Amino acid sequence: MLRYSLVGAVLMAATPALAQTITEDEVRAAVGAIDTEAIIANDAHDRNWLNYGLNYAETRYSQLDAIDTENVGELGLQWSYSLNSDRGVQSTPIVVDGVMYVTASWSIVHALDAVTGEPLWVYDPEVPGDFGKRGCCDVVNRGVAVYDGKVYVGAFDGYLHAIDAATGERVWRVDTIENRDMSYTITGAPRVINGNVIIGNGGAEFGVRGYITAYDTETGEENWRWYTVPGDPSEPFENEAMEMAAETWDPSANYWEAGGGGTVWDAMAYDPDLNLLYIGTGNGSPWNQHLRSPAGGDNLFLASIVALNPDTGEYIWHYQNTPGDTWDYTSTQHIILADLEIGGETRQVLMQAPKNGFFYVIDRVTGEFISAEPFVETTWATAYGEDGRPIENPAARSKDEPFETVPSAYGAHNWHPMSYNPDTGLVYIPAQGVPLVQATDPNWELNSHRPMSTMSGVGWNLGYLFNVVAPEATPFGHLLAWDPVEQREVWRAEYVSPWNGGTLTTAGNLVFQGTADGRFIAYNATDGALLWQVPVTSGVVAAPNTWEHEGEQYVTIAVGWGGVYGLMQRATDRVGAGRVFTFRVGADAQMPEAEMSMRTELVSGVPYDPEHISAGLATYVSNCLFCHGVPGVNNGGAIPNLGYSDAGTLMDAEAWVLEGIGVDRGMPSFADKLTAEDVANLVAFIQGTADSLQPQ
Repeated sequence: MLRYSLVGAVLMAATPALAQTITEDEVRAAVGAIDTEAIIANDAHDRNWLNYGLNYAETRYSQLDAIDTENVGELGLQWSYSLNSDRGVQSTPIVVDGVMYVTASWSIVHALDAVTGEPLWVYDPEVPGDFGKRGCCDVVNRGVAVYDGKVYVGAFDGYLHAIDAATGERVWRVDTIENRDMSYTITGAPRVINGNVIIGNGGAEFGVRGYITAYDTETGEENWRWYTVPGDPSEPFENEAMEMAAETWDPSANYWEAGGGGTVWDAMAYDPDLNLLYIGTGNGSPWNQHLRSPAGGDNLFLASIVALNPDTGEYIWHYQNTPGDTWDYTSTQHIILADLEIGGETRQVLMQAPKNGFFYVIDRVTGEFISAEPFVETTWATAYGEDGRPIENPAARSKDEPFETVPSAYGAHNWHPMSYNPDTGLVYIPAQGVPLVQATDPNWELNSHRPMSTMSGVGWNLGYLFNVVAPEATPFGHLLAWDPVEQREVWRAEYVSPWNGGTLTTAGNLVFQGTADGRFIAYNATDGALLWQVPVTSGVVAAPNTWEHEGEQYVTIAVGWGGVYGLMQRATDRVGAGRVFTFRVGADAQMPEAEMSMRTELVSGVPYDPEHISAGLATYVSNCLFCHGVPGVNNGGAIPNLGYSDAGTLMDAEAWVLEGIGVDRGMPSFADKLTAEDVANLVAFIQGTADSLQPQ
């Protein structure tokens, strides 16, 4: 395996620490005490970080206040730890009584002494390198769950692993993928509720049917599964919800053959008093509704929030953010539960700021729509009516003309977690804009590799072409403080790039966030004043956490640039391996030296036939574009931009593309789809484009 930045690092399934500072018995006692009641009880003090979003309400608001606006400027490095990974790091660490569990890319779990950073064990689920091609958005993982002495991780290749929290040894492993001919993955963090470990899957771009599954924490046996979209209507429906959903789909295009989509790849929240699990569902398969459901329809339960009984998987209610989604406007973004004073009445609500650019407040008891207002510019819809449905711009659904969707498919807010501070009454959103123009792909066919059909060579089923005309919007990224009651912006902090990290807020009146340009920042939560910042070794996409041990408060952030935007773009030349940083007031450990990008010059000198450039462009769009980006536009993100590669790489293109020498690092072999002639055309396009950008 060649996945690690540290040369010579060999990680076995469970690697013991060289200097273990916490005994196995201490770990076993700490994690063995964690169950649903313990996660709820932690809400009284927030000393530990026991759930992905801290608590079941997923607020990412910590009551710890030893670090506040007065002393946050005195934060220093307590320790840092290399994750030995060179792809995206999206994990929020779990911390239990001084033990930390954090994931790196390829779903590798690291157990650490949270106070010293000393490793206790490393667990590698051994995801095959060639599985990387089955995911749209990097080989990432957002974290683990802990419960009753075990650590649970959903691996990228679709297996759910239960690991002994003290030793790092596997307890059980279960396959969550119902059909391995389909490109399902897992990137999200599991949640554990009432003895069920609950996980969804990704893969809607590739043509799959979404579902979420609950497994017994002790045995791994499946307890229930709930599908998000209906299957083949000639077969019996699994439940009444699926029968209802089928009425909102046009069967004329055989939507079930493309799966329908609706994957549950991230957001979950839980209300113990109501015993309701809230999930966010994904986009359609294919994206383009004209091809997926030609007669239209809401296409339930795509782009929806759904309430389920977590013990049985029974459907309770739903609210659909984007009826008939055709823009990849997933509703898998962070869901937060809160009680808000609205119209003189305390309402039990959930809040979400999904990709479509509107901030939603929904009654979490009944699913009743309360309000939705745009938190960024939106061109696909102007507002929401009292019926909770969007007032759409008809041009946004054009079958014939390109349309610049704002927000684009990258989202006004993507997976990066937001947070809610009940003291300020504000939600802190990593808002963004990435320009994109969509146009119907007239040549699209399900699971068909066609030149110029976007990423069809690696199995994507979109039904769209992109940027056939130049976008007019400007990229942006900012931290947005949003009042969910008045539905208005209160303050913002501007950044140089989209794709900034998730947020954490605390009772110390602070907001923490990492940035795409490689900084970790603390703001005053009330007014947005910048109070502290430190450069880190890479762009940041993950969200930080905070925790307490023996009366001392710490703040931790996992760093490692990547994700779908980060694969091909970056905002800093710091390109260090994934790394965990922990800070404490008065600590003074030395920050690690940053590794700088060596991609500084456009490739030159590779021979090619200019007449092959046009064919190379068509092959590039259908196989390479969303990983390597446009050659020479920038020097690339977590994956190299080939316009900035060295000449030897292009001269060895057949080895990379056809012989699979990069498979262990996630670069697939295209031997079943491309020929030596295709590779020569690719080289002509890459080198020809680089030549056109060279100074004259």
